[in-house]
Amino acid sequence: MRSILVANVKGGVGKTTIASHLAAAFATAGSRTVLAEVDRQRSSLGWLERRPRTAAAILGIDWTKEIGEPPKGVDRLVIDAPAAMRAKDVEQLVREADLVVLPVLPGAFDEAATARFLGKLDELKAIRKNRIPVAVVGNRLRPRTRAAERLDGFLSGVGHTVVARLRDSQLYPDLADSGLTLFDLTSKRAAEVRADWTPLLDYIRGLD
Repeated sequence: MRSILVANVKGGVGKTTIASHLAAAFATAGSRTVLAEVDRQRSSLGWLERRPRTAAAILGIDWTKEIGEPPKGVDRLVIDAPAAMRAKDVEQLVREADLVVLPVLPGAFDEAATARFLGKLDELKAIRKNRIPVAVVGNRLRPRTRAAERLDGFLSGVGHTVVARLRDSQLYPDLADSGLTLFDLTSKRAAEVRADWTPLLDYIRGLD
């Protein structure tokens, strides 16, 4: 089993969108996939409740009160972490992970919060020794904007691998309302936006 923790202490950076898309990508590829909800807002579990039965199956588990054990026979576990975690919560969740995926948005506030979180992660021995890698993902980017250029500059100096840059698209909120993701669609438009995910998925496959 591979376990992917999607985390950042800054709220609103797209953790649930990324967690749900990763889960759907794994499920549609045939992996037995579990999506663990740690955030008390329960956005991931709400998304799963809206997911059509015809879509690739993803099992949701509630870890909002206590971090438990995933079911047996799972291929992929995706953990949707809450914002504003305490240091001990971060450490506990990192222990459950083979990889930390860290989304960040363009903007000074998001970059500053992300830099502080990366500092906390680097204090953990497993991160510092690179036993658990951190994959940084630039999210909701609009090409050829100052914000995108600024984020590229920030990402180039974070000291961790920047594996993907996801464009801003109305498809994401539209699909979330239906419990779906880009990986559940076959349209040309969805395929174009979905291509942004290829570097991240290739990176995860490289850990196997």
